[in-house]
Amino acid sequence: MQIFDGHNDALSRLWGTTTDPVGEFAKPVGHVNTPHARAGGLSGGFFALYSSAEKRAFDFTIFDGGGVALPLAPAMPAAQALEPVIAQAGIAQQLHAAGQIEICTSTAQLGRAFVSDPIACVLHLEGADCIGPEMWELDALHAMGLRSLGPVWSRPNIFGEGVPFSHGTDGDTGGGLTSAGQALVAKCKAMGVMVDTSHLTLKGFWDVAEEDLPLVATHSNACAVALNARNLTDDQLRAIRQTGGMVGLNFASLYLSDDGWTQGQATLTDCLRQLDHLIAVAGEDHVGLGSDFDGAPMPQGMSHAGNLPALLDAMRAAGYGEALIAKLAHENWLDFLSRQLNP
Repeated sequence: MQIFDGHNDALSRLWGTTTDPVGEFAKPVGHVNTPHARAGGLSGGFFALYSSAEKRAFDFTIFDGGGVALPLAPAMPAAQALEPVIAQAGIAQQLHAAGQIEICTSTAQLGRAFVSDPIACVLHLEGADCIGPEMWELDALHAMGLRSLGPVWSRPNIFGEGVPFSHGTDGDTGGGLTSAGQALVAKCKAMGVMVDTSHLTLKGFWDVAEEDLPLVATHSNACAVALNARNLTDDQLRAIRQTGGMVGLNFASLYLSDDGWTQGQATLTDCLRQLDHLIAVAGEDHVGLGSDFDGAPMPQGMSHAGNLPALLDAMRAAGYGEALIAKLAHENWLDFLSRQLNP
């Protein structure tokens, strides 16, 4: 069973840890790489460009003893935010040239890459901190292959405000889109760039809904199962269904369950509890996977992309039929992107 994944941070990991991204991506290092992808059936996904404040790998050990509530990160100047994004886009171009991934900008290209050796890559910007008010940077990134964008990460910028990393609350933690954020969403709509609501506040989510776009949360779970600012309310999940959008199951242990937050550990059973609720509310045609590989601590049994078959086996053991598993594994994302990307 092939997998299309809604979110990974492999490009950030490579930028922060190596000067030879092509050689490093060929090794079983990190969550997403060529050998792990082949072993796990990972044939495509959204690869995030992210403005990290420090040039290093993400430190997941701070969550080993349980969730540590973190306030919003401070705003980052656009010039500072642009450097890592351009570098990571350059890494993506190197991986593309080496035949390890294929940066896809059309439905035909995505379909071809998904069934061939390179990992099909849809470039995603996780937080538009690097984009200025004139939005020229968006035009440049679009020319480099960007086809998906989240207006914010979990810090404020000129476009809106993200949610903090906190438990016991939904995403109603602050303001929504600014007027510049509304203009950004409108430009994305005109350019055919998907807008991702992951990390947005509850108000920001509904501001995006007013722009008459399919609502997408590439790597978010359900508040009804684990009440967390990064998760979605049932009203949000119903809106995703009604607008023909998508939600991707986030594997991060912190967002899967209460124990995942308080103890720093979660299981594949917690993944299934989240999937059951996402399917029940958003509908089986609007749910996929959004692992957050290389960007978050993973549950037991999911150390890296090579373990993806274990999640599919857990679905089978729980009574999921093969047709539903195929939808969750790749069909729903590919069907959605066939309507989002140019032919």
